[in-house]
Amino acid sequence: MTQSNTADNWADDDLLFVPLGGSGEIGMNLNLYHYAGKWLMLDCGVTFGDDTMQGIDVVMPDPTFIAERRDSLVGLVLTHAHEDHLGAVHHLWPRFRCPVYATPFTAALLHTKLQEAGLQDDVEVIEIEMSSRLDIGPFNLELVTLTHSIPEPNAVVLRTGAGTVLHTGDWKLDPEPLVGETTDEAALRRVGEEGVLALIGDSTNALVEGESGSEAAVRESLMELVGKYKSRVAVTCFASNVARVGTIGEVARAHGREVVLVGRSLRRITAAARQTGYLEDFPAVVSEAEAGYLPEDKVLMICTGSQGEPRSALARIARDAHPHIALDSGDVVIFSSRIIPGNEKSISRLQNQLLNQGVELVTEDDHFIHVSGHPARDELIQMYQWIRPRIAVPVHGEHRHMLGHAELAGACQVAHTPVIANGDILRLAPDGPEVLGQVTHGRLAVDGTRVIPLEAEGIRHRQRMLWNGSVVLTLVIGRNGGLMADPQLSAPGLIGDEKDPLADEVIDEVLDAIEDMPPAERRNDDAVAELARRTVRRYVRTHRGKNPHTEVHLVRI
Repeated sequence: MTQSNTADNWADDDLLFVPLGGSGEIGMNLNLYHYAGKWLMLDCGVTFGDDTMQGIDVVMPDPTFIAERRDSLVGLVLTHAHEDHLGAVHHLWPRFRCPVYATPFTAALLHTKLQEAGLQDDVEVIEIEMSSRLDIGPFNLELVTLTHSIPEPNAVVLRTGAGTVLHTGDWKLDPEPLVGETTDEAALRRVGEEGVLALIGDSTNALVEGESGSEAAVRESLMELVGKYKSRVAVTCFASNVARVGTIGEVARAHGREVVLVGRSLRRITAAARQTGYLEDFPAVVSEAEAGYLPEDKVLMICTGSQGEPRSALARIARDAHPHIALDSGDVVIFSSRIIPGNEKSISRLQNQLLNQGVELVTEDDHFIHVSGHPARDELIQMYQWIRPRIAVPVHGEHRHMLGHAELAGACQVAHTPVIANGDILRLAPDGPEVLGQVTHGRLAVDGTRVIPLEAEGIRHRQRMLWNGSVVLTLVIGRNGGLMADPQLSAPGLIGDEKDPLADEVIDEVLDAIEDMPPAERRNDDAVAELARRTVRRYVRTHRGKNPHTEVHLVRI
């Protein structure tokens, strides 16, 4: 956690932007706006643990700064339903306890999460319509419909007495999104004509030339690709990409295949889509338990796990650990997704497991099977031509993406293009932006049933044990300082088997060390335990090259 190094050195009527997550990284979005002494939160999302975070699946921003000011927090507005924008709400809402605003599809998914967390009766979820306008505290908001890889993505126009901000959220320009409306170009042009002080914008593909491409083109390509196969076919994609899921359903119908949804999040998102008027023509679904009875050329599975998530459906299938689904040699898995930076290792591991089973893989390197949900450079240029802000603030990207976005905005004649980081306090003003300092920020982790700081001692202990192992030594000592039983040593991962001499050698070293202690010190439990601990660590470091986490249990009888 990074602590604040500044007091509240802003005026009530200052228009401030403070990201607590999502700037300098992809995922974990949490953004704050301040005006007239009040705060408004946009999005509250998660990212996922990687190979450096053993036992940690979900990571989220530390909301301490705004939790300490929750009496001034007027609401949380969710721009759309992706996990990196709403996945932390049910974990963090008890810390700031404000109303939550969402459009129908996003609200449907949020209600499911709140119900699972036992918060459905506590959180006030206010459903708002697409393209609506509303006042939340001193902020006048307008939602502008965009396109993305999920239904109901919204840009948010924030009008205040200090100026207007367009917060784009996640977006792209897709003339045929297949699900939902196309981008409301007329509304964006109108907002630009009114005058925009600052655009806070998506940077994910700011280094990618051209355009992101259309979902309609992916549907045509997948239709052709699946038609080539007579074997069992599985497609993995982001569960939230409702248009892609709908495409796979259409492909299955066209080729006489039954659809199987493999993965809990797929079933949940598909249900929410149907509930809110999307995927109305989606084919009937065969259960996972029934899928194995279908002929190979009559099944098309949609699986979660495109990013190699270890608990996902596809990862379990690859490990032959799924209760109902198995893949055989000659089956095909199509990765209809992009690699999110940071997931390269987990995806490679998953793909190698599938290849070892004789499964054929098709990725975007082999065939046109995916388009991004984020704007490439030509689309960013178009947005700047419509909006013409005085200030452009890149967010939602790694630092290199944000630098690329700032460079492009400058080329589009934007006067000020600050590149900031999580925790920065950015004042937005007509004469230019100013960083006033930093606020408390950091990362929290879901560790079992707890939400704790990512740098918590327990997590650090686990990390040390992962790399260096763990040793537990039990000593039973009499009141006169003599040993009353043979010491017992456990060192899983450091001692190979019963023939490994390390255990006996360590115990001998400990016994010699205790024998050399003055009699008075041998009667001091803390002194004996600390000497034994240091002796164990020193011997293991010398003979195994490891510095294990070491505990000594001393029993005095």
